[in-house]
Amino acid sequence: MDNSFLISALHKLFHGSRVTRRMLVPVIRKYLHYQLVHDNPFGRPAQVQQHKYYLLKGMLGSVLRNLDKGYVDPEVMSRLIQTFVQNTVLHEDTNALEQFQERYGMAPPAFVTISPTQLCNLRCTGCYAASDHSTWAKLPYETVHRILREIHDEWGARFAVISGGEPLAYSDGGRGILDVVADFPNMFFLMYTNGTLITERVARRMAELGNITPSISVEGYQAETEQRRGNGAWAKIQSGITHLKGAGVPFGISITGTRGNAGLLSGDKIYDYYFQEVGASYLWIFQYMPIGRGVDTELMPTPEQRLAMFRTWQRVVRSREYFVADFWNAGISADGCIAYGRPGGYVYIDWNGNIMPCVFVPYYKDNILDVYEQGGTLTEALFSDFFCQGREWQFQYGYDGNGTTRNWLAPCSIRDHYREHLERIRSSTNIMPEDENAAVALTDPDYQRKMKEYDEQYLALTNPIWKREFLEAQESAETPV
Repeated sequence: MDNSFLISALHKLFHGSRVTRRMLVPVIRKYLHYQLVHDNPFGRPAQVQQHKYYLLKGMLGSVLRNLDKGYVDPEVMSRLIQTFVQNTVLHEDTNALEQFQERYGMAPPAFVTISPTQLCNLRCTGCYAASDHSTWAKLPYETVHRILREIHDEWGARFAVISGGEPLAYSDGGRGILDVVADFPNMFFLMYTNGTLITERVARRMAELGNITPSISVEGYQAETEQRRGNGAWAKIQSGITHLKGAGVPFGISITGTRGNAGLLSGDKIYDYYFQEVGASYLWIFQYMPIGRGVDTELMPTPEQRLAMFRTWQRVVRSREYFVADFWNAGISADGCIAYGRPGGYVYIDWNGNIMPCVFVPYYKDNILDVYEQGGTLTEALFSDFFCQGREWQFQYGYDGNGTTRNWLAPCSIRDHYREHLERIRSSTNIMPEDENAAVALTDPDYQRKMKEYDEQYLALTNPIWKREFLEAQESAETPV
């Protein structure tokens, strides 16, 4: 079987009858299992590959449920198969990838995350984007366009993430974020949004474009969401979701995991609610990072809570077939940390143009506006000492596959290995913090102590699990079901 089989089968799956779907689903599952677990081209631990299979199985199941309910339009799915599966996942256009590899000695990153504007219509507690309301920064439209053109042409990338601020509030020269999406019809866009600006017209245009999916940010149910996002936000979010379902646009949910809502995220009920009742096709969990307005480490889920969330993630993905990705509990699905422009990973560019390793690593050496003004490229910024040292750490941690893979249950370079992260910052030249809170983090001994203690506690909990359930379980990978 080859990729043409998968593309053909997916088109038949989303346009055929329920009988056709019942026949095709087992065949597609078998194909995915063979590719990921049986072939295992990069020699990853078998249970790592098995979890990747469960995640893709969950993606398939989540979309099919919403197709049956009429929440996803088959024609929209046809365009998504082209932009996401064929162009993004399967890399049908490999020329740019091969040329990049030949020139730079490594494969390119898979995507960028861009926050084109700091502007937002909400004021959410602890948001990393909302440190200063007096001036709202934004990138020029031409700069956003140039970044995407560069990764499209030089990296062969067909995927981009749009964050913020609120992306739907972005405007420059009368052009907005959906105009950017329209400019790149063979790329796929994931947009994080608070959902309150998704009108019927906006949802209809997303359906017409067919290459964007919005991920709507909540904190749990109505009470948890409005506690952080303000009274009335929930009703606006529900209205936006109704418009998306009416237009047949697949959407997701994004939740910030904290010590306060970790209990919700450790049970099945909230996942059943969003997947079965609301109609989400995927769900992201971003565990709270102590950056942004403050550096309160007490908002992070405790090590014990985080482990409980990991077990829940395993369960709902495997047994309920929900597509859930928990940052950072799902690190095994991405072969560890994806920051620093790693092959298959990404870089982050904020509204000021600062080029950072990750949304959660608020330090930079280069600024894209300066780089372009000086005649350079984003690609060149990937090879600063800061980024190179980050990738070296990732490879030593197990990404290169040469030796024992270290614990991918604790994959994050800053979140789970703060001591090494701090040493990397201090040894790199001309590294600057994104804001004053990031600067404080480099000098506050109490903050640093708490981060290091947290890492030690979580590694102590998960190192035995990683060894027992992943490194020593090579022969126990299951067959597809």
